[in-house]
Amino acid sequence: MKEQVICPWCLTEIVWDEEIGPEQHCPHCENELSAYRSLELGGSGEEEQEEYVERSQTASARSSAWSEEDGEDDSGMDHDSWLKQGQGYRSADKSWLAIEHSLQGITDDQDEVPECPACREYMLEAGMQLVGEQHFEPRIAPSINGPVLTAPFKLITYICPACFHTSALLSKEDRERMIKRLTPNE
Repeated sequence: MKEQVICPWCLTEIVWDEEIGPEQHCPHCENELSAYRSLELGGSGEEEQEEYVERSQTASARSSAWSEEDGEDDSGMDHDSWLKQGQGYRSADKSWLAIEHSLQGITDDQDEVPECPACREYMLEAGMQLVGEQHFEPRIAPSINGPVLTAPFKLITYICPACFHTSALLSKEDRERMIKRLTPNE
């Protein structure tokens, strides 16, 4: 009997073909099945500290071996110094953990909470932009003999708190107005 495999990310049972073999990535959430990691917070025992130091030294040795094999990256910075400087989308430091509660409150108050197309973090509603006729030239769609959208209209601007990518969505009223324009008259 085959062993049951469950994705640790989305908790979905993975069924695989015997001819192909086991899946490397979950077909449902597309996460790597072997890369699931957990993080324990709050422990301050001496054993945990020793394990942490040991793991850090092992990781440091591995990192330096990789650096020797592959060389450093284009910026001249190795992995350890990259981690120490907190570069990347988000560094897991105390300041980020402190604002997570605030971010949750902000997203709870929003009507819509889109995901960032760059990093999939939830985006924060930053404000509304009014686009007037002097700042918008509509394209005339021949199939409907007119524009898809006419000015003035409002765009809701969202910003990602992790990577600072911005996105804009048409306001609910202007979406309805656009749908009416696209609906054929009967």
